[in-house]
Amino acid sequence: MTDLSGTVFVVVGATGALGSRIATLLADAGATLTISGRSADKLDALGIDGAHTVTADLREPAAAAQVIDAAKEKHGRIDGVVNAAGVAAFGPVAEIDDDTVDDLVLIDFLGPLRLLRAALSAVEEGGVVVGISAVLAEQPVAGMATYSAVKAAASTLYIAAAKEARRSKIRVVDVRPPHTETGLVDRAIAGDPPKMPEGISPDAVAKRVLSAITGGEREVPSSEFDAE
Repeated sequence: MTDLSGTVFVVVGATGALGSRIATLLADAGATLTISGRSADKLDALGIDGAHTVTADLREPAAAAQVIDAAKEKHGRIDGVVNAAGVAAFGPVAEIDDDTVDDLVLIDFLGPLRLLRAALSAVEEGGVVVGISAVLAEQPVAGMATYSAVKAAASTLYIAAAKEARRSKIRVVDVRPPHTETGLVDRAIAGDPPKMPEGISPDAVAKRVLSAITGGEREVPSSEFDAE
């Protein structure tokens, strides 16, 4: 998949700092897009010409399959799926409440699992599914134990599913960017973040995701990112 012209990609979490940049880069490279997020207005505001929009909330059990089904019905095929949706929450594991844990698991693990399951039955042979986990999967952080755990679970899911998907000749890519200045910490669903060094730019992460797609990679650990 070195040339993306004429391919069809689905980007979930397309209104976020990473998702919007990834969607724009894919469109610029010639891909036709279905973009999904929780806000129809924000999807429209991205201004990606010709993009098919699907409003969906990954906390809903059927949402992932609905996005994939809508994209397949619209375009007739899907060559790639990128999941850039996610939320953050902070606080010691002894203090984090059940509602916060539920949202973290639903959006950062069950959502990716359901999307991956739907994508693997719809993506064309030779296609790709990209999941964005986090450096926390490699280096869990105190004060972020639950958040680290769901990211590690998602990363493990992608890595194991990549082995299963080889039979279908579909590439599953686990991307684990270092701390990135997406503003996600300022929109955390609970708690206050610990002090962290300045992160890398979301543009750098988006470009690295695109190079993983076109370069045939199956895993992008945090060590393989350059700051910008």
